[in-house]
Amino acid sequence: MDVRFPQIADQLLLIEAELRAQGWWDEVEPSAEALSSVEPFSVDTLEFEQWLQWIFLPKMKIILEQNMPLPNASGIREMAEMVFAQRNVQGRDHKLQQLLKEFDQLIVATR
Repeated sequence: MDVRFPQIADQLLLIEAELRAQGWWDEVEPSAEALSSVEPFSVDTLEFEQWLQWIFLPKMKIILEQNMPLPNASGIREMAEMVFAQRNVQGRDHKLQQLLKEFDQLIVATR
């Protein structure tokens, strides 16, 4: 098992908690078509927060549960910065961006 797994699992829980705290957690799953997008971050079918909830978090959970290799790199924070800059969101996204930055740092940390 990769020694980063426990820290990454904790970070994923913090990301989920922040999505919920901001009211960005959906109770209704998007359509199968929306979830099957092949575009990076499903930008053509999902909002960024939906992608985090319905694609990113479940995939990371599977990686951890099945002891699969972690990705070699992550640029999730950069995507978040771009999305929130386009929306001109002030303040509400800061904590989420920090949590995503910490996730990115864990991914590139030495094993």
